Amino acid sequence: MPLRRQPPTVLPGSSSTISLSVLPNPTLPPLLQLRSPLSSHLRPRALNLRLYPRPAPETGITATNVGLASAPPRTHANNAFGLHALMLLRARASLASPQSTPPHHHARLTIALFQRHHLPHLVRPLPAAACGAAARSGTPVAVMLFSPLVPVVASLASLASAASSFSPARPPAIPLAVKSPYLSAYQAAGLDGGNGGYLAGQFPTFWAGSSLGWAGLIRVDGTVFTWLGNPQLSDGSFPPVVNQTSFKYTATKSIFEMNVANAVKMIVTFTSNVDPNDMKRSSLPFSYMDVSVQSLSKKKHNVQLYTDISAEWISGNRSNIAQWNYGVYDGPSTKARRNYHYVQPDEPQLDARQAAPGDGNYVYGTKTDYSGWRTAVPHPSDNVLIAQTTPSRDPVPTSVPQLGDPNVDVADPPGAAAAGGMAYHQIFRQTQQEFSEVADQAEWGDWYYVTDNVAKLTHQSGRDVLVRGQFASKGRLTNAKDSKYRAINDTYPTFAFSKNIGKVGSDAVETTFGISLVQARVMQFAGTGTKLVPQNALWGSYFNSPIDAVGWFFNDFSIARTTSDRLDDKVEGMSIAKAGQNYADITALAYRQTFSALQFSGTPDNPLLWMKEISSDGNINTVDVIFPAMPVYLTINPTYIKLLLEPLFINQEAGRWPYAFSIHDIGSHYPNATGHPDGDAEQQPLEECGNMIIMSLAYAQRAKDTAYLSKHYKILKQWNQYLIEEALIPADQISTDDFAGSLANQTNLAIKGIIGISAMAQIANLTGHTKDYNNFTKISKSYVKQWQKLGLNTDARPPHSTLAYGMPDTHGLLYNIYSDKLLKLNLVPQSVFDMQSAFYPTISGKYGVPLDTRHSYTKADWEIWAGSVASQDTLDFFVKKIRTWIGETPTNRAFTDIYDVDTGEFATGVYFINRPVIGGVWAPLALDT
Repeated sequence: MPLRRQPPTVLPGSSSTISLSVLPNPTLPPLLQLRSPLSSHLRPRALNLRLYPRPAPETGITATNVGLASAPPRTHANNAFGLHALMLLRARASLASPQSTPPHHHARLTIALFQRHHLPHLVRPLPAAACGAAARSGTPVAVMLFSPLVPVVASLASLASAASSFSPARPPAIPLAVKSPYLSAYQAAGLDGGNGGYLAGQFPTFWAGSSLGWAGLIRVDGTVFTWLGNPQLSDGSFPPVVNQTSFKYTATKSIFEMNVANAVKMIVTFTSNVDPNDMKRSSLPFSYMDVSVQSLSKKKHNVQLYTDISAEWISGNRSNIAQWNYGVYDGPSTKARRNYHYVQPDEPQLDARQAAPGDGNYVYGTKTDYSGWRTAVPHPSDNVLIAQTTPSRDPVPTSVPQLGDPNVDVADPPGAAAAGGMAYHQIFRQTQQEFSEVADQAEWGDWYYVTDNVAKLTHQSGRDVLVRGQFASKGRLTNAKDSKYRAINDTYPTFAFSKNIGKVGSDAVETTFGISLVQARVMQFAGTGTKLVPQNALWGSYFNSPIDAVGWFFNDFSIARTTSDRLDDKVEGMSIAKAGQNYADITALAYRQTFSALQFSGTPDNPLLWMKEISSDGNINTVDVIFPAMPVYLTINPTYIKLLLEPLFINQEAGRWPYAFSIHDIGSHYPNATGHPDGDAEQQPLEECGNMIIMSLAYAQRAKDTAYLSKHYKILKQWNQYLIEEALIPADQISTDDFAGSLANQTNLAIKGIIGISAMAQIANLTGHTKDYNNFTKISKSYVKQWQKLGLNTDARPPHSTLAYGMPDTHGLLYNIYSDKLLKLNLVPQSVFDMQSAFYPTISGKYGVPLDTRHSYTKADWEIWAGSVASQDTLDFFVKKIRTWIGETPTNRAFTDIYDVDTGEFATGVYFINRPVIGGVWAPLALDT
């Protein structure tokens, strides 16, 4: 088909034009070029594109930063024209002006290409997103794009008064419901596939990237708007989006403020109450969404509020069959209500702490024939096509629709339910697969979407577009239940609430919703034996049934909000006192993410804590993932360290690990803590021995728990012996930074082992082993002197540590000296800390200091570890780099700990997202505990 070129179509009254054309190449995706200036005083300096497989060569245009996005046909996407797929391409243009352009003068450029078939040569399918472009305030400009496909219109809308503010920053992804490895919903914001940080215009995603149907509509004086997600109605249309005016995040909350047609203000607050000092609340993987509505003037407006979730939450395989119920909960049950996959109290409650074999003495691994590092055990393949993130649309309104008559009320549906109690939708996978995942989503458990069962509340389940269309047209739902249980992707069954708020004046009206995942059993653990023992969720010790737990959680909102406010203030206050507002912005963003990797099991008297190594390996209680996350737990509640290490001690002290050095993790893939009795697991021998000893002492010092050290003294001493034999001259092996590859004689790894020996000396002293204390102290002091000669290049200007012995021109973040200060060992000379402090600013990229000389990426957690034992100026330097990255990175997933210091993108070949290690940014605060 020949290429068609035609001049652009310009809206009447517009004085600016943009001409876009497609370069002819029948074998490649369309390429775009910007041909004429926006106006005489605002001209394009660059159109940043990422097009595959080659950029547009037009003079004056830099083609580097645009992607193509495709999505399978589904009702969340716009299939109104019967087209097989929707492809969206977003461009970001940076503009130059002879005069300064106010920073709020920007606009969004959205170009949609529709085609009838997928292009097999698409190299990088991305979630569609609206990317920022700068433009002057004025009349929107419409551009006609012609290609070998179908012509469509692209709009360039002025955002001079519509752009949202972001405080304290616009994160790469905004946490919404983030409380556990499976309750983990984000709104993608970064330019690599997010929509810039707006709640409306695209659906939230699970942390791993699959779409989660979560929608919100509001009807003001008869006119419908979208405030959450990207819901399509039954007539194929998409309601206009509200005007988001601001966004703010704290440690526990994400808060969106919105203007609805200049008539009503909305405040939508997502709260994940993470209070580590309250085990009952911490055991509940539940989250809140609170919606406040009030008139922007003295005039009252007629308001109806709507929200829903789809069955996409219940499984990573969208072809699995969903089942659902609706009900009203009116108070705690007197006995457990039978649920077909809920463990009843009269069933055996097995304990992973079975007696060790033999006479009860500890039995340890003894193998020492370590011949080299082992790679991580790969994840089992799910072999399932995962639903793509759905396309988004521009979240910024281009015009304000005319509202209707505020005096027209909404009629109740026939058979409206009486008020009182808590209304709930219960959704679950019809065939439960306990302890299994697909695409990291849980394949078992019940999801609950709940709200107050007040007067004028209606509910409905059914096909997504029909349920949403019902609300849009009538302002209420039918109270009907869809009786056809079916696949998640079969017209996307959706579960909705609508509340007829009625006349809204200047007094705010609040409506609270809750989303919960209830799993009776959360883990399998081999413990001391060969049999996998199911671990009951800790919440089961507090409640008789799942619905009791959900009801208590929902009714606890006022307390949860107060607790969260207090925690937010505490986190911000201590962070500002330590390193200023920039640092507070970082610690707050890391908080929910770090705790959401955790899950409690057991009983209040005998709990266990499980951590998923999210996104990198999926391992369970990975020692070198707990270690970098350690600072946040030590600062907030040191007992978390004890509970995380407990399964590792249980398993190894029973002889379920054959090596003399410490195990790397307690299971290759969450949630099956099988252990590694055959030794076939990733091995980081020096790394993990040092980590276990350091973390054990760090916990005991803060909890004043010497008995804990005595209990595990024998195995800790065994690991220390390994350090004595191996730490000073490390063999060729991997460290926690395994993605960087193996290397012998690692300077940073060696000092971890040496500090571990010194830490073991303190453990010996605290537990009355005086002879060991003297011996280990002598060894560690001798080693650290030799280490300085081997690992420091003092002849360099400026001097610095090396990546490895005998490599004087190399360097790296010497973050492992942090533990010396954390444990107050005074082993490493202060001159080493001062040397590194002066060196780091001399090797920095735009967004930070490279991890080492082998690559251009860094790790945010290790940067803060290194900075926290440097001068205040150097700490502030690291903080500013990371804070700048947060606001500018194009990445669009939850806070990655590893990124390129020059581009701010994900590190090449290393795609880490949502990992708990980001708790390491709390390192300066842990030094004060």
